[in-house]
Amino acid sequence: MEAIVSAVLGDLIGRSISFAIDWYCHRRHEGTVQDSLQRLRRVLLRIQITVEEAERRRVTNQAMLQQLHLMREGMYRGYYLLNAVMRQDKSQVREVSRHKHSSLALSEFNPAKRVRIIPARTTTTTTMDTASYTGREAEAELQEALIDLERMASDMKELVLFLSCYPPLLREPYSRHLWLENRMFGREAEYERIIRFLLEPEPAGAQDLAVLPVIGPTRVGKSTFVEHVWRDERVRKHFSLIVFFGESEIVDGKLHLMPLGDSGVIKYRNDLASTTGSSLVVAELVGGVDESAWRTALSTLKSEGTTPVSKIVVTSRSEMVASFGTMKALELKPLSQEAFWYFFKTIVFGSTPDAEEQLGLASVCMQIADLLDRSFIGANMIGGLLRNNLCAGFWHTVLKRLKDQKSMHLHLFGEGPIDRLVKDQPIYLWRLFKSDDVLIAYSCYSVQQPDLPKITVLDVHTGSTAPRGKFEALAWRSYIPPYSSYVFRCGVQAPSSCLRLSPRNKQIRQRQARLTLM
Repeated sequence: MEAIVSAVLGDLIGRSISFAIDWYCHRRHEGTVQDSLQRLRRVLLRIQITVEEAERRRVTNQAMLQQLHLMREGMYRGYYLLNAVMRQDKSQVREVSRHKHSSLALSEFNPAKRVRIIPARTTTTTTMDTASYTGREAEAELQEALIDLERMASDMKELVLFLSCYPPLLREPYSRHLWLENRMFGREAEYERIIRFLLEPEPAGAQDLAVLPVIGPTRVGKSTFVEHVWRDERVRKHFSLIVFFGESEIVDGKLHLMPLGDSGVIKYRNDLASTTGSSLVVAELVGGVDESAWRTALSTLKSEGTTPVSKIVVTSRSEMVASFGTMKALELKPLSQEAFWYFFKTIVFGSTPDAEEQLGLASVCMQIADLLDRSFIGANMIGGLLRNNLCAGFWHTVLKRLKDQKSMHLHLFGEGPIDRLVKDQPIYLWRLFKSDDVLIAYSCYSVQQPDLPKITVLDVHTGSTAPRGKFEALAWRSYIPPYSSYVFRCGVQAPSSCLRLSPRNKQIRQRQARLTLM
């Protein structure tokens, strides 16, 4: 009996000492991390002020543009790291609380029951890993980011001075989310590269037309990017005619281009320019084009006499088009996770960033952003929904619905709903409140027209409308050129028996669910 009592007392004493040491180490580390986070907030605010001021001015100096690009990327990374560490700290507090209340129930003879508190770390490409890094490593990452950003902030004094030499652009909306919704985001470096290509003079004695391919996956923003380029005032002053060729000029994989004015859409004409002015051709190729047909099209454009073509920009999702260029193709990639997080949180919180901490919503917002797979449509659609409902309970419900939707698609099809929709494959839609009806989005298409569906996808999500049969719903309307609106082709089906089968019939349920979306 005495041996048992002695063993129990020894276990309790050992657990108490272990808890006291863990608590002390955690508090010491927490103080160091909090100091670093405060320094990170201050330096990020300084950099953000400078970047936003530069974005409101027409900066043309290439060295300044390069420095701004580095500052912008550093700012995205810094804010991502800041929110990721704060999100992890809150989860650690919950773990400490559970550890405190259950410490007497744990036994050193069962190591699997011990709670180990390990601060997490973020990287530029992945989300936090809560079990791979120690507190010292997390602190080291914060210090590394701080050193880089503080050095960057100290080097921007001359940049701030030179910015005052450039005139401001038109007055922009005060709210930051309105500013982002009314401008192209995250393409500053690519934009300046294509502007340099268009404005640089023709080499003496050049025989071939200068061609720049712009390639990228579906809905990465190629059309929006090129639209902004030809609308640039510098480009309009340089060319007397800008002509656009689209899908209607492609038949059976062959590009049929007629002399300018006989085909294509004239996007801009400068009637005051000299008749010897040059022309810019923008060709949008949805798929691949036969190489011989491309050469024939180039020959047609070279023979243009009234307004000779000097530059061609061709966009496509096919990498084969990259070989058509006279210079290296410009590849548009999806935003980095850090840049997307900055965009999404700005859309959500707008000019009230204090709501992030006051309402404790930043952690939920970051989890929702991870589920959107860097989709611009999803960011604007869900971001607007959250911004109009700054309620923790509402946000947690949206988070749960998005998690359930993604896990179901991964379970049934091996890929998320965003990936399927990009491939024009049908997906299941989520609803804020439970319903027996099955909502399906069969495809998504973009239009530039005023007549749009009265029903929105958010109406369907929130249950404010109860459509029947097949219908179309507006997902998102862009406020920047080319002012595209994205519409879902949807349908409502009766509850499928495949969703009510027992787990023992998993393979049958998966097969029937796939058939529902065919």
